[in-house]
Amino acid sequence: MTSLISPEKELWFVTGSQHLYGPETLKEVDAHSKIIADALNSASDIPVKVVFKPVLTTSEAITQTALEANIDPNCIGLICWMHTFSPAKMWIGGLTTLKKPICHLHTQFNRDIPWATMDMDFMNLNQSAHGGREFGFMVSRLRINRKIIVGHWEDPEVVAELAQWSRVAAAWDDFKHLKVVRFGDNMRQVAVTEGDKVEAQIQFGMSVNSHGIGDLVEHIRAASAADVEALCDVYAQSYKMAPELLKGGARYASLQDAAAIELGLRSFMKEGGFHAFVDSFEDLHGLKQLPGLPAQRLMADGYGFGAEGDWKHSALTRAMKVMASGVDKGTSFMEDYTYHFSPKGMRCLGAHMLEICPSIADAQPTCEIHPLGIGGKEDPVRLVFNGKAGSAINASLVDMGNRFRLLINQVEAVEPEADLPKLPVARVLWDVKPSLKEGVACWIQAGGAHHTCFSYSVPVEAMVDFAEMANVESVVIDEQTTLPRLKETLRCNEVYYGIRAL
Repeated sequence: MTSLISPEKELWFVTGSQHLYGPETLKEVDAHSKIIADALNSASDIPVKVVFKPVLTTSEAITQTALEANIDPNCIGLICWMHTFSPAKMWIGGLTTLKKPICHLHTQFNRDIPWATMDMDFMNLNQSAHGGREFGFMVSRLRINRKIIVGHWEDPEVVAELAQWSRVAAAWDDFKHLKVVRFGDNMRQVAVTEGDKVEAQIQFGMSVNSHGIGDLVEHIRAASAADVEALCDVYAQSYKMAPELLKGGARYASLQDAAAIELGLRSFMKEGGFHAFVDSFEDLHGLKQLPGLPAQRLMADGYGFGAEGDWKHSALTRAMKVMASGVDKGTSFMEDYTYHFSPKGMRCLGAHMLEICPSIADAQPTCEIHPLGIGGKEDPVRLVFNGKAGSAINASLVDMGNRFRLLINQVEAVEPEADLPKLPVARVLWDVKPSLKEGVACWIQAGGAHHTCFSYSVPVEAMVDFAEMANVESVVIDEQTTLPRLKETLRCNEVYYGIRAL
């Protein structure tokens, strides 16, 4: 899959100093800053350009840089470094103007103290240790969310942290411009898939608009027979095919119908500039089958998807796909489906009727066709597989009325304890952290949805960073979480967000 992060996107490397130290010192500051920016730009882990900006020494220059960053469509954030002491009152205008994410890189040019040669000239030049605190105070004083990374700029761990943050910044940039299309409405009478789409656009920037299923059907009907046959050939080359779906098989026409739906979806999405979509089994007028295989394959290519009209998790799936771009071990729309309450190990089986992304598969998926007891349409084609073992997260974005809440739960996916010969859907089995009983109770207490976004590649820290960029609440359930502590956290958050809304 091609990268979901444009190589034209940029992080600006911004260095703070002042004129107190004289022009020669500022020349050294500028040179050091360029060396660091160039090194980060050449780091293969960082998927965007790191662009050196001349050292900032005045309020006017800082504010001008912030204004330029705001209007540059390729700038997705600023990496800020204080080489010397940069009086933070100079930063007020720029920081209050800036609309892009900030990463405060608290580093210094030299890795070690030069014990035998260090003098006051060296000390005046290399003041990051307290210059960064001056900058940090002002960002905190202004109540601005930012990422703080501490360590030497050549340290691989620091570079890895910057790389992860850069992917989150790219996802946030994508999210602010994301267009989600709803084919029909959400599943009737369901609460958690509802939400304030106007508030979502105000908070996140993404737009969520609906189109009648007939608009999609026109694109499906426009798919040529030759293109349908070519896509069926792709299916046959990519998956283990059920014999009845092979060319000449009894159900080959159903595979052709699935291919036409996929071609129609791709055409519609491209024409409208959409990168996420939802459908509902209650609104399929004009479709022969519920899009199973097509939704799975579009997700594998980076599109967001949500079932039953769940636009929030469609958008979140897209965001997590972007965050994992280039390093993805598997990211998918997901649903907690059923529990295994065995005393030997309590676990959750995640699945959905059809639409789980094959990026999480432990082996080549099987393309099959089976009846579906809901929707009232022909049997849908789908990919069937087990999810692989490994550490992962489940994330849920819910509308709490006065705010959005991003809920993140650590899980450990495991191999199924036995075969599931009569369950013809994609599925993954996982241990919930800190335990199924405690973790699920915490999830329910926090109002987490039954739909989630599941990923082996996006860590908890990245999701928290994303929530801070969006300025929304995040709640983490991990090994250390207990229900009493979570309740206390939720109560405190209720007060904080209630006051913030005033």
